[in-house]
Amino acid sequence: MKIGLVDVDGHAKKKKWGATIYPNIALCKIARWHKEHGDTVEWVNGFEHYDRIYMSKVFNFSPDDLTMYDADEIIRGGTGYNIESRLPDEIDRTQPDYSIYPSIPSDTAYGFLTRGCPNKCPWCVVPRKEGKIVPYMDCDEIAIEGRTKLVLMDNNILAAGDYAKAQLRKIIDRGYRVDFNQALDARLVTDEYAQLLAKVKWLDGNRIRFGCDTHAQIAQCERAMEMIISYGFHGEFFLYTMLNDNMQECYDRICHWWRRLQDARKNKTGNGVYAYAQPYRDPDNPHRPIPQWQKDMAGWVNKKAHFVAHSFEEFMPRKGFRCAEYFK
Repeated sequence: MKIGLVDVDGHAKKKKWGATIYPNIALCKIARWHKEHGDTVEWVNGFEHYDRIYMSKVFNFSPDDLTMYDADEIIRGGTGYNIESRLPDEIDRTQPDYSIYPSIPSDTAYGFLTRGCPNKCPWCVVPRKEGKIVPYMDCDEIAIEGRTKLVLMDNNILAAGDYAKAQLRKIIDRGYRVDFNQALDARLVTDEYAQLLAKVKWLDGNRIRFGCDTHAQIAQCERAMEMIISYGFHGEFFLYTMLNDNMQECYDRICHWWRRLQDARKNKTGNGVYAYAQPYRDPDNPHRPIPQWQKDMAGWVNKKAHFVAHSFEEFMPRKGFRCAEYFK
């Protein structure tokens, strides 16, 4: 069979297929499974005929690929098309074929140690799609072909209890460098977790990620960071902050981390703490417009040069407009 692949989320953004940092894991698994069964696999060329095309879409807000392809069968899958979408078990357990994404470094692998999450955040489809947290793969299963840098996309690894601790110990023992790129839940950091997290070798500039989506989580993040630092961690912290409909609350929450960063830089003390703002996207209404203030706040927070250099009020996202106008 001749198999064609379409990464729909990347189709509108990338000029060259495979030029991405984050691969579509489902397509990578599909590619390896078909190759192991003697099929040819390639990114779709609109001028050729295929026996089957797989179109994968992770995000429902990504524009669809409306290209008319020549194929006997087209399979559309992924959360962006249908929250109930699943890979067949025999494909899901297949190791990814990273060769379809040439820009992926040969020492880097992507995957999940767990699936699901016990939280029910309104912007997240994971609890509805995957249910409560369950063990999924061992870190050694992800570290294929000698890959020792693991980008782990678990939604709440610390909620996995003993399984999470066992995986963290194995990661430490193997010397893997990891990044839990969906962030950790600071509320779940215990003394035992703090000791383990301080010993892990972290990717992305020796950086640990936490979520800070409510004002109440500020104290929990501070507590978790202090515990990890007390066990010898010398890296940075990176805080995902979801923007809600309350601009003042979002401003106050982010400014806590901005002031902390300013004090640390001024006094040349402490571990670096940076924020990242995510405008709210309604999982049930992908076409809901993002308020301009959320776009501007994210533009300030997410461009490190601006976040370090000046306050939100001083930020000028557009010519002739200073964000202090929002508070008049």
